[in-house]
Order: sequence, then C-alpha cells, then structure tokens
Amino acid sequence: MTILAKCIGTSNHGFAQYAQEEVRRLFPTAKFTLLVPTEVFLFEVPIELGEVLAKLSEQEPIFLRHVQPVHQEWELSRSEADVDQLKGWLGQANSSEFIGSGKKVAVQVRKEERANVPYAPFAVKAALDEVIVSQLESEPVVRHSDFIISVYVSASKLFAGISKPTDNLSDWSGGAMRFLKEEDQISRAKFKLLEAEQRFGLDFSCARAALDIGAAPGGWTSFLLERGLRVTAIDPAAMHPNLLGKPQLTIHKKNAGDVKLRQDEFDLLVCDMSWNPRQMARLVADLLYALQSGGTAIITVKLMHKKPFQTIRELMQIFESSLHLIKAKQLFHNREELTLYLQKI
Repeated sequence: MTILAKCIGTSNHGFAQYAQEEVRRLFPTAKFTLLVPTEVFLFEVPIELGEVLAKLSEQEPIFLRHVQPVHQEWELSRSEADVDQLKGWLGQANSSEFIGSGKKVAVQVRKEERANVPYAPFAVKAALDEVIVSQLESEPVVRHSDFIISVYVSASKLFAGISKPTDNLSDWSGGAMRFLKEEDQISRAKFKLLEAEQRFGLDFSCARAALDIGAAPGGWTSFLLERGLRVTAIDPAAMHPNLLGKPQLTIHKKNAGDVKLRQDEFDLLVCDMSWNPRQMARLVADLLYALQSGGTAIITVKLMHKKPFQTIRELMQIFESSLHLIKAKQLFHNREELTLYLQKI
C-alpha cells in the first residue's frame, strides 16, 4: 500500500506560492493542488503523515500560516448526506488511535465561497458537537482543546482530519487569529503585537523598558503601556492624544537618527515602520546599542517588492553582528509583511 500524507495549507492572501516553496524545500516530492487562488492549497507527500506534521512543526515555514491534516475526503453530494458522512466518520474516532473519552475537542469548519452546499459551517459544527458528546463521550470546546476536528468544504470535495493543536501550527481555524477591537483602541496595529506575543510564546509584561521606533500614532506603545512597561517612543509624527501625559511614556517627536539614548537602556525593542526594509534595518541597527544583551526585538518587515526570502537574507546581513533571528513568521494580522522575533547577541 502506498503511503501518502495529505494536508491543506493556508497562507495570507497572495503568499501561497511562498508557502508552497517552503513546503517543497522540506519535502521535494510534494505535489500541490490550488483550492483558493494565492491562499489555500492541498499538498500530498509520499511520507507518513505524522512525519510530515512533525517536520513542519520543528522547521516551521514562514508563510505557511496553518496546516490541516486530511484523513478522509469525499466528493460532495451537495446535500445533508455530506453531514451524515462526517458524523459517521467522526463516530468511529472513539475506537481509533485519535480520540479517547473525556477529551476536550474543538470543531473547526471552513467553507469556500464556491462551495454550493445547503449547510452552513455552524450547522456542521453543531452536528459534530453532538457526536463528540454522545459517541466520543468528550467535551466540545472552542479553544484550549486536546484535539481539533478540521473540516474543509471545497468547491467539489469535503476534507476532514483530526489532529492535536500543535500539529496545525495554529489552533485558530485556518490560522486566522482574531481579537475583539476595544472601544478606545488607537489602531489595529495592536493586534499584530498581541498575535506576535502569542505565536512566539512571549510575555511582554516580563520586560521592564521598551523602545518603540516609528511609534506614531501609538498602537504598539499603548499595548506595551498596558503591559506595565516603561516606554520610549520615537517618531516625528504625532502620537495619539490619549497617550500624551502618560507617566510611563517618554516621547521623542523627532527622527530616530537625531535621538541619543543610554547604553543598554532597554530590554525590549519594537519597530513597525512602513519603510523600505533595508532603510528600516539600518535605522534599527544604529539604535541597537540601547538594547541590552539578551534583549528581545520584534520587527515587522514590509514586503514591498515581494522577494521575501531575499529580503530576510539582506536584513540579517545588516543585523548579523548584533541580532540573532529566533523566528520569522507571517502572522494573520501582517497582511503584506512579516514579523521577525530576534534576540540581542
């Protein structure tokens, strides 16, 4: 019997080709089928599925935001029979190696716009939640699950898989990490830093003092202040009025090159500037004397001309004497950029 691992990969819109390239580097024999142009694709590798998932987790790609293992697939009947098939399949999971009783199980259902079916994702989830309770004797949950049941409804097929959250690279459906916008939130840029904190396993509240380069209007600054940090914000543009007068905030309303900081003053440096990547990197590099050895840097890189892998190499040539790259990832909130997680050498 031929071994063939199947997975559905998801990237930010417009970056599927880069995610596929990274998968191909790990698995040269991988074959791809595009499901949603520039965003979602099926890939097949003649290797055990567990080996594929383990390698993706150990050497996590930058642009592959989410992966869904495929254990079963059916041609769409475009009727309620599709849901019955899913229920029957999941009902067998309690006697398989996947799920025992007493587990916390999340159901994540995604449906393509082209999928002309009479059932909505929430109805599929409700049907499978019933199976989880009555047959698997487990608890349906939304987050913090032991297992995830993933269902993907394409234009012609139904794909289903069972996995542990770590196997999916993200425990959010499709890797789409969503946060609730607060009433007084300065900008949605805050979500990028909040997602980076979760995806990289950081806790910014453990830091003492942060330097925010290119801070205006202050989305990241406000987030760090909420975490209890002392923040120094640098930007010639104006900060949001709600931030003015904050006792923990120092604002330098000038170009970063004109600011003099103390040596080793900060244990966290962040930068989210809409600049050419090389210009941004040189600006940051000139201020790295103010970041302590072992300090953390979170930097977003604008992919203005695509060529993302070349861009990362060029930036790390600029940073190589001062910063060590721990992880690079295109987060859900990045859109056409990516986030670097670095440590001061």
